[in-house]
Amino acid sequence: MTAAGGTDQPLTAPGGPEIWDERAEEWLTADAEGPEDQALADPLDRPRPPRAGADPVKALMHRHHDLCARAVDPLEIAAGLEAHGITDRTAARFRHRDVFSLAEEMYARVPRDGDAPGAPEPVAPPRVRADWVLLTLLPGALGAATLAAVRLTHGQTRLIAAAVGALAVLLALRAALARGPLSTPHPTRPTATWTGWLLGYALLGDGLLRAALTGGPDTLPSGGADSPWPLTTAPLLALALSCAPAAWCAHLLAVRARRTLSSSRALADFATSVQPLLLVAFAVYVAALAALTAATAAALDEPAAYPATLTLGALLFLARLLTVHGFTHAPALVLTATAAAEATALAAVFAARLPGCAWLGTPTRALTDAWGAAAVPALACGAAALALLLHASRTLTRASAHAAPADAAGEERW
Repeated sequence: MTAAGGTDQPLTAPGGPEIWDERAEEWLTADAEGPEDQALADPLDRPRPPRAGADPVKALMHRHHDLCARAVDPLEIAAGLEAHGITDRTAARFRHRDVFSLAEEMYARVPRDGDAPGAPEPVAPPRVRADWVLLTLLPGALGAATLAAVRLTHGQTRLIAAAVGALAVLLALRAALARGPLSTPHPTRPTATWTGWLLGYALLGDGLLRAALTGGPDTLPSGGADSPWPLTTAPLLALALSCAPAAWCAHLLAVRARRTLSSSRALADFATSVQPLLLVAFAVYVAALAALTAATAAALDEPAAYPATLTLGALLFLARLLTVHGFTHAPALVLTATAAAEATALAAVFAARLPGCAWLGTPTRALTDAWGAAAVPALACGAAALALLLHASRTLTRASAHAAPADAAGEERW
């Protein structure tokens, strides 16, 4: 094209070749427009096709410069690209069969000192460390010791033993969640708040609901099974003991997923391989929790509330697993809804005592008459656990969910 001065100069994109590369990437990743839309659209208002010799991969590397610079292998780049929404179909527009192939080219083209890098080493799976193994055993051990102290003491001594033991178990649980495969750098305050409510309901809720349906409660809760408001301690002890199998299941899932990530050649293949691993880890944890529930119920001479305990344990395990891998919104939302459902069932029974409001307690009363007081937490936690399991089957099968966590020094977090 001839400029105003009469000389022939090449027409380049304003801003230099880097801006042109970004427009080339936008053109490659944008959805195809129909011929009529292209004819009506102003050519200055939409990304232009890359000129001859344009390098779309270079444009992609420019946009994801930080990811390429800090990557230690192509798998980390592939996981990062997937987290930014780049799929195998998008990679085909960059003239690659899948995201892994695209990531390998991007990794090979990153400038590095010395000779060209050789074949990347497989992703190192997390190692088993004695500290987190012992920490996961501590909540269950302290919980058993606390219940033994409560049953062997009376009066004020029992209250002191219960308070000190409860505090010790909470501190041990916090330490267990701070190290190992159940640890996470992501904020967990909303999740922790509603987890505390659900555990409190497991201890006090069923007895309070039974007492409320009969016009009570008239007394404070007590540990006796025949009291008007009994405590349910077996589920809490089973959940405390299940910290160890939960950590091992999370660890095995992380190890197997990393190995699958090293051998996969496409995102779809990785998702297909990891989904059975997730379901197996979940099933193993639920089976371990069922065995612990039976053992604690027999040891404490309490009914084995399998539906309520297993659904609560499954819900808490999936919520923690999602949080560990960076998906914090869904667990917080689901736990909030579950706690609200349990609180609503309780509040409806008390609200039914108001004049003309007896109908408010009809659903809860009908449910408990048919299935018992444990049906309320079982249904609430069961529906929530199913929702999180479906969500986890879509999110935890992504390659980006299993990228190796690293600290500032470049070492594995646990």
